[in-house]
Amino acid sequence: MAGICGPNPILNLHRTTTQSPLNLHRVHGGARWFCCSVSPENENKTKTPPLLRLAVSGVTELLRLFSSSAQGNRTDYQLKTEDRDKNSASNIDDVLRILKADYENAYFVTGNFSSAIYAEDCLFEDPTIRFRGKELYYRNLKLLVPFFDSPSIRLQKIEKGANMETDFVAATWRLRTYLKLPWRPLISVNGSTIYELDEKLKIVRHAESWDVTALEAIGQIFTPSIGRPSE
Repeated sequence: MAGICGPNPILNLHRTTTQSPLNLHRVHGGARWFCCSVSPENENKTKTPPLLRLAVSGVTELLRLFSSSAQGNRTDYQLKTEDRDKNSASNIDDVLRILKADYENAYFVTGNFSSAIYAEDCLFEDPTIRFRGKELYYRNLKLLVPFFDSPSIRLQKIEKGANMETDFVAATWRLRTYLKLPWRPLISVNGSTIYELDEKLKIVRHAESWDVTALEAIGQIFTPSIGRPSE
């Protein structure tokens, strides 16, 4: 989730939206997102308060600084150079296959994704954050991994599509994990992601949408799991 693992606030841009992945076959779905207009019933979910976005970015930056200091080695956040020559795609079906494999490897909660199919300046979006750069995305994912407790990411559906301007892959998924905090909060989100492709079949936009608002998602972090139903 790009938002919960947001980047340096300086890189934060301004735009959020929550759409359904099949809105874009219409599409997109979660693009973070997004290729199509937001339906009226979801309009309120598309507006993330600026202070909330700033808070997410600031907290993440503090975590990054702390983590870097503790590990003492920023090379942990570097992309594996050998990956650049692997998992090349010759058509959209290859992209879909590689993404499906990434989901099977739980890339959201392990930080291991096929970076070769992403453009260097790919745009990553979710309801709380927006930034560019696959290396930053890699570092953000790795930053969160130590905080996950019994994580799972379940792919529900993945399919290819196209609109008048671009090809894309749309995926819907469910994320569930506890966090290693004293009150052991449970994070449970159903979401969708749109992966927009350029003419070289590189992902240039990775856009998520969730079934909860950004405020509700952040609220889960501060809700003790004690007394909460198992989801």
